[in-house]
Amino acid sequence: MSTGVPSVLFVCVHNAGRSQMAAAFLTHLAGDKVEVRSAGSAPADAVNPAVVAAMGEVGIDISAETPKVLTTEAVRASDVVITMGCGDACPVFPGKRYLDWQLDDPAGHGVGAVRPIRDEIERRIRGLLADLRIEVSA
Repeated sequence: MSTGVPSVLFVCVHNAGRSQMAAAFLTHLAGDKVEVRSAGSAPADAVNPAVVAAMGEVGIDISAETPKVLTTEAVRASDVVITMGCGDACPVFPGKRYLDWQLDDPAGHGVGAVRPIRDEIERRIRGLLADLRIEVSA
């Protein structure tokens, strides 16, 4: 079922840090102009508390988010798949746009170490929106 808007899937190993921040920024900046998903190849039990705190500092509450398992259906339903260190775990389908963002993993780090990762993710999300020709809502 096509919603008429581009669909973006963010994938990292645990779906507890980078992919959660990216999904939250894209949702925050694009609103309903993009369908946003995130998942992990080996999801954690909860989102990294330092990531929740760092996103809270920029006014984005992700405290209710939970890590989700990567499914073939999620990849198939997405126009753009952005991986962040999930290796070869992400299935590849023809006709999809794949990007691999090399970003430090916030796992095991405090808020101070997460901030630069958060800021780089926001920069890349704004670039993605420009590539998709989607105006920033926020």
